[in-house]
Amino acid sequence: MIRPFVTELGDLQNKILEMGGLVETSVHNTIRALVERNESLMHGIWETETRINQLDIEIDGAATRLLALHQPVAKDLRFLTAAIKINSDLERMGDLAVNLAQRSISLLSRPPFRHLVDIPHMSKTVESMVRKSLDAFVQRDAALAQSVLLTDDEVDELKDSIYQELLDLMGQGEAEAAPAFDLIFIAHNLERVADHATNIAEDVLFLIKGVDVRHHHLT
Repeated sequence: MIRPFVTELGDLQNKILEMGGLVETSVHNTIRALVERNESLMHGIWETETRINQLDIEIDGAATRLLALHQPVAKDLRFLTAAIKINSDLERMGDLAVNLAQRSISLLSRPPFRHLVDIPHMSKTVESMVRKSLDAFVQRDAALAQSVLLTDDEVDELKDSIYQELLDLMGQGEAEAAPAFDLIFIAHNLERVADHATNIAEDVLFLIKGVDVRHHHLT
């Protein structure tokens, strides 16, 4: 029996939401493990990455098949186009979450580092961007998607502030280079996750309005 097209679109959306939830959880647990110095919080991250990669293949295959079989137009075509692009961004976020875990494990292998600077705050902001971008996708909420674009500037400022503070601490002899650079790379990877969340928000605006807002923000 051939499944109704609308049902298959719903299944595709649910897979994207599952993938996004896994990404958000991975980022959250990695930074929480760093703050609490509890490496066990990261034990499942590689299994989660495996599931993210599996969903990446399933979503791409399903979206491509629906495009070929149904030749959708208008909003359904925009939905499938957005789904493929969002899927790609989520897969990259999964890779970045693994990078975060590797840097956190490196930090946890050393004596406690007392300068976590604004990393926890930056992580919460990035996690919120991921969650809001996916909520905007499900709810077709243009205002929520737009708020993600605006928050990206805040994340960029946090990253620059963290870089400068850590470099200053090293210059003053108050921080060792190795852990400080681990934190710099953590800030960099969080900023990249935020960039991908921004991409998703832009895709949501395209889905809702049919307007490409890349490289500029709507007013």
